Amino acid sequence: MKTMKNWLLSGLLFLVVSTVFSQGKITGTITDGQSTLPGANVAIAGTSASASTGFDGKFAIDSNTNSGQLIISYIGYASQTVDFTISNGTANLGNITLVSNSNELSEIVVKSSVVDIAKDRKTPVAVSTIKASEIQAKLGTQEFPEILKNTPSVYAVKGGGGFGDSRITIRGFNQNNIAVMINGVPVNDMENSSVYWSNWAGLSDVTSAMQVQRGLGSSKLAIASVGGTVNILTKSSDRQEGGSIGSSFGNANYLKTQVSYSTGKLENGLSASVLYSHTQGDGYVDGTEFVGDNYFIALGYTTKNNKHDFQFTFTGAPQWHDQRNSSITIAQYQKYGSKEDPNTRYNSDWGYLNGKAFNMIRNFYHKPVGSINWDYNINETSKLSTVVYGSWGRGGGARGAGGVRGQTYTSDVFRTVDGLVDFDKIQAYNSGQATVFADGANTTRTEINGNYQNSSSTGRSGTSGNYVYNTTSGISQISSINSHDWYGAVINFNKKFTENLTWDIGLDGRTYTGIHYQNLNNLLGADVYFDNTDVNNPNRVLTNTYTTKPSGNPFANAKEGDKINFNNDGNVNWYGAFTQLEYSKDNLTAFIQGAVSQQGFKRVDYFKYKTTDPLSSTDYENILGGNVKGGVNYNINEQHNVFVNGGYYSKQPFFNAVYPSNASIVNPYLVNEKIMSVEGGYGFRSGIFTANVNLYYTTWDDRNLRTNDPNTGANPGGYYDYTGLGETHMGVEFEGNVKVTDKFRVNGMFSYGNWEYSGNANSTLYNNANEELSKALLYLDKVKVGDAAQITASLGASYEVLERVTFDANYNFNDNLYAAISPDKFTKENNKGSLELPSYGLLDAGFSYKMLVGAKKNKSVNFRINVNNVLDEVYIAESRSNIFADDFISGTSGPTYASAGRTYDGVADANQVFFGFGRTWNFSLRYDF
Repeated sequence: MKTMKNWLLSGLLFLVVSTVFSQGKITGTITDGQSTLPGANVAIAGTSASASTGFDGKFAIDSNTNSGQLIISYIGYASQTVDFTISNGTANLGNITLVSNSNELSEIVVKSSVVDIAKDRKTPVAVSTIKASEIQAKLGTQEFPEILKNTPSVYAVKGGGGFGDSRITIRGFNQNNIAVMINGVPVNDMENSSVYWSNWAGLSDVTSAMQVQRGLGSSKLAIASVGGTVNILTKSSDRQEGGSIGSSFGNANYLKTQVSYSTGKLENGLSASVLYSHTQGDGYVDGTEFVGDNYFIALGYTTKNNKHDFQFTFTGAPQWHDQRNSSITIAQYQKYGSKEDPNTRYNSDWGYLNGKAFNMIRNFYHKPVGSINWDYNINETSKLSTVVYGSWGRGGGARGAGGVRGQTYTSDVFRTVDGLVDFDKIQAYNSGQATVFADGANTTRTEINGNYQNSSSTGRSGTSGNYVYNTTSGISQISSINSHDWYGAVINFNKKFTENLTWDIGLDGRTYTGIHYQNLNNLLGADVYFDNTDVNNPNRVLTNTYTTKPSGNPFANAKEGDKINFNNDGNVNWYGAFTQLEYSKDNLTAFIQGAVSQQGFKRVDYFKYKTTDPLSSTDYENILGGNVKGGVNYNINEQHNVFVNGGYYSKQPFFNAVYPSNASIVNPYLVNEKIMSVEGGYGFRSGIFTANVNLYYTTWDDRNLRTNDPNTGANPGGYYDYTGLGETHMGVEFEGNVKVTDKFRVNGMFSYGNWEYSGNANSTLYNNANEELSKALLYLDKVKVGDAAQITASLGASYEVLERVTFDANYNFNDNLYAAISPDKFTKENNKGSLELPSYGLLDAGFSYKMLVGAKKNKSVNFRINVNNVLDEVYIAESRSNIFADDFISGTSGPTYASAGRTYDGVADANQVFFGFGRTWNFSLRYDF
């Protein structure tokens, strides 16, 4: 009886325990109706239990409850809640289909409130999202920002065509006025807000998703988001356990190899993720060889109670690449090709030296960035997010210096018959050998104090018509070094007052030192280099030369070695505060933001001023700026929503506007730039069709701008400073996606802009010694803003012909493309406006195949082929000059370019242009485990 009693008590206890602590396994497969979704997050509501899907889209998760709800999320798809009930220890939910939502990033991915991610049908801004899978598949040999070219109002071009030299505009605003954020950290240069994509060439390897917010955006910081904000989220250290090994190759000897591994979150809360890649190639454009590396290290720790989450990341991409930088006219492309078939790959900056390819123009840089993110869940209603970061940029750009009898290295006298620079001839002349130039001149160089001495002199002095030439000067390769040390922190406190009202307040602090000087790279056969620009140490004769390859040391000395021509620092301090109040209830979301910042600008010059001169180190010029913006989104029902937003910026000018002409005297006419913008939008969502339509209107007054002088033959290295520029940008945008069937999808976009200058402006022309040459009033009212297509459209489709076998194609069209303004064309009120370039369209196509491998089919081998510009379209992507076909070739009379037959596709052949790339391809193979 006692035994029976004990058995009954034990059985009862087991029944109670099993009821309370019963465990079961929930399984299923996540798809998008077309293919499985690896890496989707599956979590049991109300618990900390979560799992990720494997490469076959399958998941398994243990549950301590017999029933409940799963919350399933994946970047680019709407989150879904699924009920489950465990029976006999299991619950198989079968296939679960997520609905594509290209405008949403899962909140589970974004843990930090420092990162301002727009949420679909909630945040009232115009936004597009590019998923990691699309970047990984379709980028190929394209530059990282080019993946954005099929989003509305974005124009992406390759510039001169060197590795990482691409650029984008959004709504007609160049990337100096587009805020680029990586995990909530601003990366635009603090002196001029530039973004050099060659410094971020490895971002495509580590990006989880990229979101483009057009217009003022939702960022709480007082940043330069005039045209838009590009938010880039990199892979976190607590991503799913596994790794990949891959390689890709393409045209022009392109080769890339990559390896990565992540531990996943361990039981002790630690996690790690690492990646390394190497890329090299000859470049599509002649003479643009490149080599780049990328490393990424992420370490994470989460406490058991999930109150604290720490993430450390350190990434860098040391690279060097030869460039095409000198202005080339259409006539030159035709000269080294043919009139009907110009040589669009022609590069006037390279040739051969001692039997090896040599380019005078080279960019080399290493910009490592480290950050520590700390997210502290204080309680259920309060959260503190902090990021502390640092960046240590080292490197610069090489170019030619000096000349021979007034001719620089790009002059025709140094050209071979096929248009290359004859560097052997330059070296022979520099070293004192009798040299016959292409123009027939026979010259022997003259020594100075027993040496063949180079300098910045071109060998010509005096004024036009009265020039004096010498035979003592030579040609060198020198570099402009633009290094920096940058430290900053962003702190955001998030408080949920009620279920409907949330408040954010925070601080943004940064300190930046830009280090600028030139050094000597190659004497090209000469003995010494003479420099007389340092007033504290004049008449120096130098022989030390320095490499044009980046240092692998992320903390290398930024001021090492001899300096020539100029040597100065630009110091910028930034102190900012911001706040946001957001109201969300039922179908209504509204927010209002405000931010204020004080920027201090200080210039230190070691060459131009005596050390005893107060101008050698200025005080900080402090300028206050800020913004206010707000918006409302209303969800009419589950399918329709509308939104409006508006804002006003008072934006501090760039460093070179505070201290014009590279001198230490503050601009007496310094004013903040003023931006006002309003926008409205409509969205439609269904299981088959999604669409967004946006209207915007933006004005920009008192803009400051610096551009290179397009007439570089007359003024090599010269530049223009503009003041008082005004612009008005307005337009309409459409973006849509259709799921025709589970296997066939179509996407498209269209944008129409009307971007014009408003009022007149002033320009000042400087030479490369920063001496003022001329001033002019520019009549720009109603002139079209150039450098971007004002009409863009794309249509794309993907079709899964067999399981995990997909073909895709996309056609991108660009029209109303205008040249950048060249000031000499706008000094009269009756000018012809901006030069319109021919429209063009490009077809890209790709093929993907994923093969599941391994005993459990939880690994995959991925094949991808990309072909860009399938039809090999020849097109002009940009022009630096504004010469019309009906302009006179010389003076005010005589033949015009059109009457003389000197046009190409209706464009005068004297225009300085860059053609886009012809057909390119790449093939990639990746093993995911």
